[in-house]
Amino acid sequence: ATFALTGCNKSAPEEKTNTQATEIPAGGLKIAYVEIDTLMSQYNFCKDYTLLMNKKGENIRATLAGKERALQAKAAELQKKYETNQFTTKEQVEQAQMTLAKQQQDLQALNDRLMNDFAAEQAKYNTEMRDSIQAFLKEYNKSKKFDYIIIDTPPMANVIDGAWAANAKCDITKDVVNGLNKRYKQNPEMAEKISGKSKE
Repeated sequence: ATFALTGCNKSAPEEKTNTQATEIPAGGLKIAYVEIDTLMSQYNFCKDYTLLMNKKGENIRATLAGKERALQAKAAELQKKYETNQFTTKEQVEQAQMTLAKQQQDLQALNDRLMNDFAAEQAKYNTEMRDSIQAFLKEYNKSKKFDYIIIDTPPMANVIDGAWAANAKCDITKDVVNGLNKRYKQNPEMAEKISGKSKE
């Protein structure tokens, strides 16, 4: 996806940079853009974050599926006992049903807790990613001095996909990705979580 921009000309790019964004005539605006899809697929923090959240999501699904299967087995066992008259009193039946209902409630509570924890961790990493990009762009622009750096986000529901055009000379995505990756150092906590050796 690209975004409509004006104000770039065909003059030579600045030295000592991978960006193709160029100077523009006096009186105009110096504009650059970053393709967020490309950045997300190439920024190592995003790669680590995506891998981590995928693993966490798989673990949650496996945990809930296992507990759901155990609960279904318990319910089937209760039904079989009932059908074969293994309960001697009405109170035993009611007690077994209450126990099963409590286990169903506990499973729902676990599901809610795990989903909330997952959403909170996702929000945390989204904030870290956004802050790291913003901090980099602020530092990056001290020397580049763009009037605007536009983050090109994907179109909503592909309604306008391909409807915009942008001058490739304004694209600084590669430069930004390289700069972000140069600054990014995977911390031990992230490495542990990705490797699955975390105590969480």
